[in-house]
Amino acid sequence: MNDIPKVTPIEPGLLEMDISPRPGETPVKKPVVAFSLDDVLKHKFPVREPVLSPVFLLGSMNMIFARRGIGKTHVSLGIAYAAASGDAFFGWQASRPFKTLFIDGEMPGEALQERLAGIIKSHANTPQPDHLKIATIDLNSGLMPDLSTTSGQDEMEPLCKDAELIIVDNLSCLVRSGKENEAESWRLIAEWGLRLRSAGKCVIFIHHAGKNGEQRGTSKREDLLDVVLELKRPGNYNPEEGARFIVQYSKARHLIGEQTKPFEACLQSDQSGNSTWTTKPASESTYEQVVELSNLGMTQKEIADDLGINKSNVCRAYKKAVDEGLIDKKQRSKPRKNYRADLDG
Repeated sequence: MNDIPKVTPIEPGLLEMDISPRPGETPVKKPVVAFSLDDVLKHKFPVREPVLSPVFLLGSMNMIFARRGIGKTHVSLGIAYAAASGDAFFGWQASRPFKTLFIDGEMPGEALQERLAGIIKSHANTPQPDHLKIATIDLNSGLMPDLSTTSGQDEMEPLCKDAELIIVDNLSCLVRSGKENEAESWRLIAEWGLRLRSAGKCVIFIHHAGKNGEQRGTSKREDLLDVVLELKRPGNYNPEEGARFIVQYSKARHLIGEQTKPFEACLQSDQSGNSTWTTKPASESTYEQVVELSNLGMTQKEIADDLGINKSNVCRAYKKAVDEGLIDKKQRSKPRKNYRADLDG
């Protein structure tokens, strides 16, 4: 989907840094130093190496959020496997195999095993044994550490030390202290993430969307994040399709132009049971949705509200579809109030 930029790998020593001090400890105070403009411009800062180019980089904190059942874990496992094996996911290419830690807080062991087996079956590359480590609830006496506590972070720290990519799936299960909608409750998690980021690691938090469609809880979470991805159902989604959604950027600190454009992703299986992700620009998906929803009797305003897009985008797609003879105006003369039931069959 995107060209892989040529970059200088991050300094090896940075990944070996201690990720202390921890909350509650007193760090050694050093005087604050101000540098001249020339000194700052001449300093050789480490260039952050892409994990999955161009989206996820070493030395970054990121988030993927969606409503329940959209496909967050499909995506997080796909990212983990691609990074660990040096493969690609959604067209984002790994620059090399990365040591990956997948922290799972809720999936039943059998379901996790089934999904991983499906991923392995559908990929030619297999990670080295030490490149994909999984900490999951059913293999840890039914309880994972609470990452919003110092003791919980300390329990995870030995596993995080050697990892380059750390995926936390998900915040609701693994962060159990404090109130989700209070900024102060996010502070300890943010500090933990910042220590990992300062050690040159890529951290991806998986999270739920709230009733308003935004990431659930305090908006302060996004302040320190580099990339925030939202997964959304297309307006013409049918449950029989399984994992199909729009991927859009709520925040993209280092991405520009084409790299930030939303796209549709769909997990498809062939007759042999091999699963493959296909992607296409969201604009193509929008066009298809406008055609289908128009033929179900919805107005352009209703379609724009349903898809969460600007009415002008709907208008352009509608006019194109009319010119191509894809809008059934006779069908539109009989509006249907239960269009969603029609889509769901």
